[in-house]
Amino acid sequence: MSADFTIFGAGVAGLSMAAELTTRGAKVQVIAPAGPPGDHACSWWAGGMLAPECEGLLTEPAIVHHGRAAADWWEGHGATVTRNGTLVVALGRDSSELRTFQRRVPAAEALDASGIAELEPDLDGRFRQGLFLPSEAHLDPRATLAHLHARVSDAGTVISGKASPTGTLVDCRGLSARNELPDLRGVKGEMVVVRCPDVALTRPVRLLHPRFPLYIVPRSGSVFMLGATQIESGERNRATVRSVMELLNAAYALHPAFGEAE
Repeated sequence: MSADFTIFGAGVAGLSMAAELTTRGAKVQVIAPAGPPGDHACSWWAGGMLAPECEGLLTEPAIVHHGRAAADWWEGHGATVTRNGTLVVALGRDSSELRTFQRRVPAAEALDASGIAELEPDLDGRFRQGLFLPSEAHLDPRATLAHLHARVSDAGTVISGKASPTGTLVDCRGLSARNELPDLRGVKGEMVVVRCPDVALTRPVRLLHPRFPLYIVPRSGSVFMLGATQIESGERNRATVRSVMELLNAAYALHPAFGEAE
């Protein structure tokens, strides 16, 4: 039976599109030559932050508006979403970054040192002031992609490495679509993953810095993802020494215990 929609790509964009269309009763097929979600997909390496308010610092209002529905959408499709908000802090010398952030992100609530310690006890005494975005959330991208892949397959979506496109064509390949869209430009977000049993965080924490802002996202098993650079490049096979040093230095500034991380 021919599909109403053919989606190219099985990363987060392609699978999300397939899930939404299937929910609305459409017949969908996904063409994914690289197979199920894995380390070949950019979304495999994502931070997993559902942070529309923070994104509003640099992006247009439409992104914030639609992003506010993201956590509900993911939960509606069976993903495990942690709704603990986002904590934003800065070192004393960078306190002006907090003021700028609060002006640009009206939903940010001001915190003093005790408020920070109440949210994240392991940061007690490390920061005098911060901001809190209570409506934001996060999830584990790899577990979520695997779940979504299984969900759309169980719902009748045909996912194959090669098939004849039918119906409306939707290209969700990202930078792999350069053969069709030669003006596409890649942006590389380098990241570091560490295991640090000596630090416990329950939500994403953003450390503001005029040159090297950091976000750190907790995973299970005392694992943390540190990210991320934004380098205009389609190259994806390495992280530079400079980027790794900057990310690790920022994590150490957040909490010295990261100096002993694996």
